[in-house]
Amino acid sequence: GNYPNPFNPSTVIRFDLPEAAQISVVVYDVLGREVLAVPARPMDAGAGRSVAVEAAGLPSGAYVYRVVARAAGTVHVATGRMVLMQ
Repeated sequence: GNYPNPFNPSTVIRFDLPEAAQISVVVYDVLGREVLAVPARPMDAGAGRSVAVEAAGLPSGAYVYRVVARAAGTVHVATGRMVLMQ
């Protein structure tokens, strides 16, 4: 999940990664529109990995994030909810 939650204006999404992968994070509003994307980057396997999300340009509200880890032959996807309070 992300911490802190609710947040203003930045949060960190933490997750465990079973194998080295290319990580991307996309944030959606409650209507399912993509409102923010964190550029994909490589990350080593391990517990407690994290990606920072800066949401200063977004209005207060509830959002859904999607973390996608693409490795050789596999794709891992995790989703979560977060609340931005400006």
